[in-house]
Amino acid sequence: MLFRSMKDLFILAADKNAEFALKGALARPEALGIRSIQFEIRTHPGRDGGTRKTGPELLALQQRQFTHSLLVLDFEGSGTEFDSAQMLEKQLNDRLHSRWKDAGKAIVIEPELDVWMWGSDNAIEQTLDWPAGKSIRVWLQEHGFSFEANDKPTRPKEALEAALKIPNLPRSSALYEKIAGKISLRKCTDEAFKRLRTQLVAWFPR
Repeated sequence: MLFRSMKDLFILAADKNAEFALKGALARPEALGIRSIQFEIRTHPGRDGGTRKTGPELLALQQRQFTHSLLVLDFEGSGTEFDSAQMLEKQLNDRLHSRWKDAGKAIVIEPELDVWMWGSDNAIEQTLDWPAGKSIRVWLQEHGFSFEANDKPTRPKEALEAALKIPNLPRSSALYEKIAGKISLRKCTDEAFKRLRTQLVAWFPR
């Protein structure tokens, strides 16, 4: 009788941008503080709303092939009635727990994945080959973009889209992977990313 070894982690992401950003991060296990793992990422055809509605149930189908699972989606666009990302994340975690116990986790990003890309201005400037002659943050401020207390744009997706117009680059999934391959994964201050990193370290310690 043949036994198939199980992979470490299955991730259901809301879209291709999230998929490629997670690939870029997981390709750097030392930067995350974890051992090298075998993982697979798939996207939900229903994007954030679909991931919220049926994600936990779809992840249950992967239990025979993977030891752990992650559900990753944006709070914005999820269509939830909850007032906060934390409340939605708890509800999704409760649904995952019924099948995965402590081996399943939901990560709800507020407001959206693009906020992770702003972990380092230098990483973005290098990836975009920024030609503006001034820092990208100064340029954004001069063009009316405001910043949160953690120094990240209030509207991270719109800020990235505006910056991409300077070097005339398209907003692509590959761009997210490149930026995730450069930013500091241990110094990122976004709360959702810190929860993700903490969970990965707990599951896959070096």
